[in-house]
Amino acid sequence: MMRPSPQIYREMGEANIMKMAEDFYLALEQSGIRGLFPEDMIAASRRQGLYLIMLLGGPDDYVKQNGHPRLRSRHLPFEIDEASRQIWLSCFKATLENAGNYNLPPQYVPEIIQFLEGFSAWMVNKK
Repeated sequence: MMRPSPQIYREMGEANIMKMAEDFYLALEQSGIRGLFPEDMIAASRRQGLYLIMLLGGPDDYVKQNGHPRLRSRHLPFEIDEASRQIWLSCFKATLENAGNYNLPPQYVPEIIQFLEGFSAWMVNKK
């Protein structure tokens, strides 16, 4: 699973990455997997925004505030099957369809989707 280019952070900036995470969580809130997420979706979107900032080449504020990501172990308490993965992916892909809203150059979208596909497959923990 290759990390996306650090150039993405430089192109988008923190505010746009945080807005993208918020919009993604608004989509998740309306999805069939809403129950897998905490009640406060705005706070959850901020945590993910910090992670995305770090992933896309920005500062490691996520680690400073939350510790090492350990994403697989953090997600193990939740039953994530392939159907849930596909819903999660479809919400993120729908958010990325509006890449221009986040100053995300379209040439980076396939790279992000490739990362998300590998990452989400890694999170599946139930058949």
